[in-house]
Amino acid sequence: MRRVLAIAMLLSLGACLMPAQGQRFVVFFTEFSAQLDEPAKGAIAGAADWSKQHPTLEVHVVGFADPAGSPQANIDLSRLRAQVVSDALVAGGVPAASIKREARGATSFTLNSQESRRVEITVGTP
Repeated sequence: MRRVLAIAMLLSLGACLMPAQGQRFVVFFTEFSAQLDEPAKGAIAGAADWSKQHPTLEVHVVGFADPAGSPQANIDLSRLRAQVVSDALVAGGVPAASIKREARGATSFTLNSQESRRVEITVGTP
């Protein structure tokens, strides 16, 4: 019985020592804009804090746009949004070398076009 209890304790201790899996944060934008508002700054600050607490995890920043506008304009806008968010993360203390950016352009939405006007920040693997 002691052996089983000891093994259970070791397994639970090992689970506590495992690295964090990750966390996802979403930054929303107004139509045709890459300007950060207060909620966006809050989400970025949360992502920066999480990243600094887990410095070995990569940070992925993926920009999107809604279907309005030309395909090239949407790629450019999603790239600009990802750049703005990346710059804010760096200003918040995240090393630039740990950030990987991607622009996906237009994406469809389910309920509201606001869903498409976003940047997803993933720290590690959620």
